Amino acid sequence: MVRAVVLPAVGAPLEVTDIDLPDPGPGQVRVRLAAAGVCHSDLSLSNGTMRVPVPAVLGHEGAGTVVAVGEGVAGVAPGDGVVLNWAPSCGSCHACTLGEVWLCVNALNGAADVYARTADGTDLHPGLNVAAFAEETVVSASCLLPLPDGIPLTDAALLGCAVLTGYGAVHHAARVREGETVAVYGAGGVGLAALQAARIAGASRIVAVDVSPEKEELAFAAGATDYVIASDTTAREIRGLTGKQGVDVAVECVGRASTIRTAWDSTRRGGRTTVVGIGGKDQQVTFNALEIFHWGRTLAGCVYGNSNPAEDLPVLAEHVRAGRLDLGALVTERVALDGIPAAFDNMLAGKGGRALVVF
Repeated sequence: MVRAVVLPAVGAPLEVTDIDLPDPGPGQVRVRLAAAGVCHSDLSLSNGTMRVPVPAVLGHEGAGTVVAVGEGVAGVAPGDGVVLNWAPSCGSCHACTLGEVWLCVNALNGAADVYARTADGTDLHPGLNVAAFAEETVVSASCLLPLPDGIPLTDAALLGCAVLTGYGAVHHAARVREGETVAVYGAGGVGLAALQAARIAGASRIVAVDVSPEKEELAFAAGATDYVIASDTTAREIRGLTGKQGVDVAVECVGRASTIRTAWDSTRRGGRTTVVGIGGKDQQVTFNALEIFHWGRTLAGCVYGNSNPAEDLPVLAEHVRAGRLDLGALVTERVALDGIPAAFDNMLAGKGGRALVVF
């Protein structure tokens, strides 16, 4: 039995309880968590914006130590440090054969499995494959990446989603070039990672946008050169900061129709707007045909930072070791398992950066 945070049903309150976690079967690995990040995607899963089988143990951004391996597992052994990869690519679907592993159609197949049970015998599913909101978890070996040398196990949890997503949005999806101007909408965990990524890319001006004045210091520490409080005049303010042109790249990390529209409006003619935030089906964004022609902008979605975790993790680790990427700067609170419901409330209220569950 291990302690875990269970989502009993969509929209229901989270429950901190004991679950019965079996030994790893063939191809599976049991991992003792060191830390897990509380991501907005977990909130989207809990409220039904994104669908997962329930009851489920959420949490998809984590790192820990292998404690047992099942039959046929090679490459990891008890005692190894690992980073959880919630979206392992199959390597054989159409997207994977094109090299677009972040779009793998089979990546989330494991989320439908029954991986554990509650004390009364109720089946539990692993939210986004890895069920990181628990003291220990059992995952497919394909969901593990080796802990990079020189990266503390607790900090490494952030590499599993926030940093891969934020860094990838800037470097892979938007392809920010040295000297370009960038606006990042939303200064949560992913947004702060995107700000750091824009700095690493050599952006000449980096504008952070958020509804909260309290995040200004966090944004500047991450690399922002300017901070704008979100309002009806945000796009105009950003154009004013960029010679009335607008930024070369806008990265939207919120997932609201109004924010996506503002990000588009703040991008220069011919610029690129990249949407990272996950919004609901009710969030309708509208454009007229003339403005699409006139502005010549590119609007693109971004899944998991358009990243290949196996290839990108060593690159991110090198940035960390060189001091260019500060993982600790993304974290604004460290909590225990029973602090996750409050961390969800803070996300809803737009407070703080990343909350990190430390075991």
